[in-house]
Amino acid sequence: MSSLVVVKKGGMAVIAADSLTTFGRIKFGRKYQRHSEKIHNYENCYIGIVGDAAHSNVFENILEHYNEELKFDSRRHIFETYLRLHEILKDKFHLNPAAADDMAYQSSQIDALIANEHGIFGMFEFREVHEFEKFWAIGSGKAYALGAMFATYDSFDDPVEIARVAIMASCEFDNACELPMNVYSLQLKPEDVQDTTEGIPLINQSIAR
Repeated sequence: MSSLVVVKKGGMAVIAADSLTTFGRIKFGRKYQRHSEKIHNYENCYIGIVGDAAHSNVFENILEHYNEELKFDSRRHIFETYLRLHEILKDKFHLNPAAADDMAYQSSQIDALIANEHGIFGMFEFREVHEFEKFWAIGSGKAYALGAMFATYDSFDDPVEIARVAIMASCEFDNACELPMNVYSLQLKPEDVQDTTEGIPLINQSIAR
């Protein structure tokens, strides 16, 4: 598994990941492989994927040969892209979309985080897409990463440092994550910059007058 995080703060979007691949109990880190990258660059977008090791080869091929069908600049466009990707994964890459009997939809078997000039997003195996206000994490180390980002977000001004601490915490405590890490950052478009430093009320009240 992996640890993959995205952070948005101070007009910047950041994505970071560890570099360990595992095959069961066997570790296959950067020391033994030339291509340990879990974050893919597509135009002005960084896309990080966790899950099966084969996902990386498949996604690289999709970015090269199906790029005219990909758009990641909004929650709606990412959802529409993932719908098309599901068809491609089944028809061209022999995806096994089987899910448990009580699941309403076929699984695309891929979870990913996205950072681009419009914000930070997540797309998940049943093709649900979320846009994040501050940060998020996926992969086996996500609990440690989320805790680290929760603890540092309001104290650290630099979103790169917040992401770095999150990956370091995952690699320290999760046995399926390992340094070194990869970190990428980019500027948000001015219209997509929002102040995320203020807290959200614990209770939203609607008062009739």
